[in-house]
Amino acid sequence: MKIVVAEDEFLIADLLVVSLEDAGHEVHDAAHGADALKLIRTLEPDLVITDFMMPLMTGLELAETMKADDALQGIPIILVSGAQGGIARSRSDLFDLVFDKPYAMDRLLTAVAALGGERGQP
Repeated sequence: MKIVVAEDEFLIADLLVVSLEDAGHEVHDAAHGADALKLIRTLEPDLVITDFMMPLMTGLELAETMKADDALQGIPIILVSGAQGGIARSRSDLFDLVFDKPYAMDRLLTAVAALGGERGQP
């Protein structure tokens, strides 16, 4: 599965990328939502994993922009957030799943696999 990760905390981004790649996924990462949006438009990923609080474009703004774009609105979005999980849970129209930091990586990988299965991805 092709995944774009939007995360401004380098260590968390690195852990996500390595874990997802080890699970067999093709992963591209961006330090904020604006760069992630460029990657998403170019790569047309199967899934987006985003933080909430990021410079230039938040995860909420990224999700809103994707859902307003006919070409991107079908891509599932997982939010991983330290403090804004409640806001995200109230926006189930934007986020398919919400994980509060810190989260168990095995739970996230299971969720990624399940979302991939829903979209017919290996």
